[in-house]
Amino acid sequence: MKSKRLILGLYLNYFVLGISQIILAQNMDALRLHWHTTTAGVAFVISALGVGRLLVYLLSGFLSDRFGRRPFVMIGMGAFVVFYAGILLSPNIYIAFAFSILSGVANSCLDTSTYPTLIDLFPQRDGAATVMLKAFMSLGELFIPLIIGLLTVGHLWYGWSMLFVVAVILLNVILLWNADFPSQAEVQQLSASEQAAQKTPAKWYLDGILFVMYGYLSMATFYLIAQWLTKYGASVANMGSLAAHALLSYYSIGSIASVVLTAVMVNRLVKPLTIQVSYTFMALLAIMAMWQFPTPVVLSVGGFAVGFFAAGGVMQLGLTTMAKFFPIGKGLVTGIFYTAGALASFTIPLITGALAQTNMHSIMLVDVIVAALGFVVSVGISVRYRILFGKTTPELNLAK
Repeated sequence: MKSKRLILGLYLNYFVLGISQIILAQNMDALRLHWHTTTAGVAFVISALGVGRLLVYLLSGFLSDRFGRRPFVMIGMGAFVVFYAGILLSPNIYIAFAFSILSGVANSCLDTSTYPTLIDLFPQRDGAATVMLKAFMSLGELFIPLIIGLLTVGHLWYGWSMLFVVAVILLNVILLWNADFPSQAEVQQLSASEQAAQKTPAKWYLDGILFVMYGYLSMATFYLIAQWLTKYGASVANMGSLAAHALLSYYSIGSIASVVLTAVMVNRLVKPLTIQVSYTFMALLAIMAMWQFPTPVVLSVGGFAVGFFAAGGVMQLGLTTMAKFFPIGKGLVTGIFYTAGALASFTIPLITGALAQTNMHSIMLVDVIVAALGFVVSVGISVRYRILFGKTTPELNLAK
């Protein structure tokens, strides 16, 4: 019973995380008025999420391996509560920036504790278990734009969307309070035996750099869409408020559909790296179409396609592949990989926020470039895998 509560609570945290990654952008107009700033000012606050991740990922990963997963799950949930309270109470963007850092801290603590916990709980289905985290994130991304759209149409206070998230977190604290996490002593013993048996001659200066680049580019590809698709639809395609907000819901539906299909394909022995390479290429094509033909129909279809091919779990598969290349502490591997993603979540809002002041259309061109580079790097990882492991070695234990 406690194990089921643990699994449910871990996934529910990622429903909250999915909401938290986009809720500031979805409330951009209301926050701009509340803080008496510009769109770039709100983007500045959003960039603090990346700062929090950059500051904490490596440290939380190391400490999670040493002291266990439970404390960092709880710290992450508590940091989210303070973040939402601070955003609602902040009088200007500078105080809001400080509180927004806590959202990144929460993200880091949850990632470096939750991913290793699920890998330990499901050693034969580690990739599938981590991909499901993306499904719950996508549910959050699907849910909150609809709520905010209804609040906007009804001329209701935007803060109700944030108070709802706080209520979910508090309920989840109760759910996880006495849940049974895997024994850290057993986890460390298993990790030591896996490391002793590992014969993969991966090189940090080559393979490590490829995975760091992939962590950055895969995050940047869908993070840019998640943050700007609504504004892009309203400004470039002249879509109404509800229709523009719905674009992100199409994106989230695509992400959820991708998680389901990916799980089915993997269980039928389709190689994860084949999925990564083909998905990144298809995402590139979709983003190019959205840049070249910014009509409501193209943006609706393209939003779904980017959600499917870029935000449906390929980043999570990249993490499990990196763990195979470098079988060290799972928390530290997660911290290294997602530090690169954190750098993306910090730099992308700053770059695109500046571009949005002059040319909203150019934002999509940035994503075309990012997606193209991501495709090249994914091909490089696939080539290195074939060199290090050979063609006949199973890539990941997802099909067992």
